[in-house]
Amino acid sequence: MALIEIENLSVIFNAKGREVRAVEGVSLSVEARESFGLVGESGSGKSTILRAICGLAPVSGGTIRLGGAPVARGKAFSRRVQMVFQDPYASLHPRHTLDRTLSEPLAIHGLGDADRRVMQALEDVGLPTSFRFRYPHQLSGGQRQRVAIARALMLEPEILLLDEPTSALDASVQAETLNLLSRLRDERGLTFLMVSHDLAVIDHMCDRVLVMQHGRAVEELSREALAGAQMKTAYARSLFEASADRMLG
Repeated sequence: MALIEIENLSVIFNAKGREVRAVEGVSLSVEARESFGLVGESGSGKSTILRAICGLAPVSGGTIRLGGAPVARGKAFSRRVQMVFQDPYASLHPRHTLDRTLSEPLAIHGLGDADRRVMQALEDVGLPTSFRFRYPHQLSGGQRQRVAIARALMLEPEILLLDEPTSALDASVQAETLNLLSRLRDERGLTFLMVSHDLAVIDHMCDRVLVMQHGRAVEELSREALAGAQMKTAYARSLFEASADRMLG
């Protein structure tokens, strides 16, 4: 049984009186400890799928199951599933120290030993424990994203939903962040569902990838098929070639 099962998912928004079909009939499954990628251009619906899992987007049709059971959001869900957003500055409270940011989930869930857990979390993501009482504006973009990752891991979830976790970072910092995520996945046995517009990032991180366009699933590829440029659709090939051009550039 897959850990994450999405079947025939549809998400429809009403925007200024106009119906927007953000996701239409998408199905996918992610095994425990697998890293699964969603890739496509802006507006393809990939981030909407993550938001639908978290209850941040309205599910108009289809089912989402975790461990074979329908998603039931609440504290138990938060202990199991956490999300890392694209912009670490926007996702961190500007007036909260790192200590408060990291200890808040523990307080909400009644977990003790906050001092030790916060210090360990900083060490786990490669930040000095002396940063504990700094504010987000005192950190670099890469450091802020490390804090966002640490916060997502405070409740020791099984699943991380990663929404373009490196696209707001400088190119020199992107690889460091991706390597950090890969290490944490290996150490903690995490399952990743990761969104990116860049196939090169997905190739580095994911075991399988679903290519999306205009809210629909276009093609699913294994890591081997992606590495060997064995795409069957013109759209998937165009994404691959665009990523290759960026790497060469």
